[in-house]
Amino acid sequence: MFYKKRLKIAVLVTFGVAFLFCPPFVSGVSYDEEIDALNAKIKAQQDQISAIQKRQQNYSSLIAQKREEQSSLNNQLSILENRVSKAQLDLEETKSQITETELEIKKATIDLENTNRSIEKQKENISSLLKLMYRQDQISTIEILLANDSLSEFLNQAKYLENTSEEVSKSLEDLKTNRENMLSSQEALRAKGADLVSLKQKLEEKKNGLVYEQSNKEQILQETKYSEQTYQKLLAQAKREQAAAAADIANMEKVVREKLAKANKILDPNATLNWPVSKNTITSTFHDPDYPFRKSIGEHPAIDIRAAQGSNLRAAADGYVARVKFNGDSSYAYVMIVHGNNLSTVYGHVSAVYVKADQYVTAGQIIGRTGGMPGSVGSGPFCTGPHLHFEVRKNGLPVNPLNYLP
Repeated sequence: MFYKKRLKIAVLVTFGVAFLFCPPFVSGVSYDEEIDALNAKIKAQQDQISAIQKRQQNYSSLIAQKREEQSSLNNQLSILENRVSKAQLDLEETKSQITETELEIKKATIDLENTNRSIEKQKENISSLLKLMYRQDQISTIEILLANDSLSEFLNQAKYLENTSEEVSKSLEDLKTNRENMLSSQEALRAKGADLVSLKQKLEEKKNGLVYEQSNKEQILQETKYSEQTYQKLLAQAKREQAAAAADIANMEKVVREKLAKANKILDPNATLNWPVSKNTITSTFHDPDYPFRKSIGEHPAIDIRAAQGSNLRAAADGYVARVKFNGDSSYAYVMIVHGNNLSTVYGHVSAVYVKADQYVTAGQIIGRTGGMPGSVGSGPFCTGPHLHFEVRKNGLPVNPLNYLP
């Protein structure tokens, strides 16, 4: 009877160990086929993105080439047309990136589910094997000795149980590793989810960018009526207005600071800046190499922040209003404020102004309304859509506003 009992348990332990170390059945063929199909789709999306990026580079080269040519209506329209085409490709690229990320999320989800099933099966197998070993341990050494025909057979069984115990320990370590891998997969899945949200926000920006570029082209056509003469006239006007504004701003910076010094009015030497409008898409950066009128008018000394026509415009920091240029017509209008820390700010294309020169303003105070709608009050020539032109100057010289904004 002892021998049969020992043999039965030994057989159960043997099958338990074999079952433990066999890979769990998780619809293997279906799983592999699904993963292979997803990998193929991901690869197709990656190839599509690479092809789009090559076309984007071509358009960027064409834009750069045209920008170096003498400014003319046809040249400007060609630049804008290429920018529209590139914006369309940007849109396609983001859509492909979204599709690729969604496929990767699906793949990661399947891998995670499979790992979970493997872990649960491992836990069941280990539990069953431990129960069998526990039952084996309930038989006393005397019983096992009596059940074995020789000391050698007893020692062999003892060694077998020792090996089984080591295998169980190893399996527990493997289980721990699988659980760590599962947690890592969960983190990767969450990261992919965050990437997807970011890409969808980026998609909206690309859509807005496409609309913006299309409106640029349409506005140029509308303003010039296809006339080279009209284009050159508007171009000359834009150059004059920008040069006058730059000279006026530089002069007023010096004049106002001298007045403040004589009046013993001290500005915060540690002044910091805040966003003058809600943080939004930047349509043109500081010294933007893609600025459409860079060759014809000059470097872009500001950032352009997308803002709906008539949005509240707030002072970026405490300071004194140095200049208000506002005629109530479509010529370029702006407000300039001087701050401590040798900083000053300029707010361009304003459609309404609520402050006057020499007035003290506090950070966040509404000083006017944004503009930029073509042909509207304060927009100036070649303004192609609602936005805020925002300059920051340090010791009178234009600097990148992004280096001073939170």
